[in-house]
Amino acid sequence: MANLLSDDEIDAQLGSDWERDGDEIVRVYEFDDYLDGVAFAASVGEVAEEEFHHPEITIRYQEVEVRLTSHEEGGITDKDLRLADLFDDEL
Repeated sequence: MANLLSDDEIDAQLGSDWERDGDEIVRVYEFDDYLDGVAFAASVGEVAEEEFHHPEITIRYQEVEVRLTSHEEGGITDKDLRLADLFDDEL
């Protein structure tokens, strides 16, 4: 079980391409091609499964939106920030 992070901890550690939306962190990844986005979503899904921490993923025509939160803890934890960094590495 992970501990909730304070607002200051989240602000200090959150990557510049990620935004905070209440109890979630969110990033929209842009792609030139729909299938590139689908492939990225599949890759992110594999990483999430390995980490046993699962995001909400929305695939659009040229975008993939990823939302992370730790439901069990009721907000943002270090697990969410770790996954955000791992997802960025998948680009």
